Amino acid sequence: MSLQISMEMERNTLIIRLEGELDHHTSEKVRDKIEAEVDKGIINNLVFNLEKLSFMDSSGLGMMLGRYKKIRQLDGKMSICSVQSSVYKIFELSGMFKILSVYDTEADAINALGVA
Repeated sequence: MSLQISMEMERNTLIIRLEGELDHHTSEKVRDKIEAEVDKGIINNLVFNLEKLSFMDSSGLGMMLGRYKKIRQLDGKMSICSVQSSVYKIFELSGMFKILSVYDTEADAINALGVA
């Protein structure tokens, strides 16, 4: 299965919706698309909606950690929402929840960033 990426701006927040599998084949594509948007200089925050993400490996974790570091350097925030149970376990085992906030819904994640 491949990966579908959709992105939407809500004020100064980029919402990234991933569907399919985030692995070493697709992580670079996601990173490049996000970087292109962040480099425009109008994004302060990132929200990853993982509702339709069925699989993620360490490459996906690395990509997300890299985006977290980049957005923090810009004094922004990043959160994730709607995480499937199989992907949730990967985040939990990796310790990513110690640095990333996770929310049940996209609206909750956006509100927590103070955007709405």
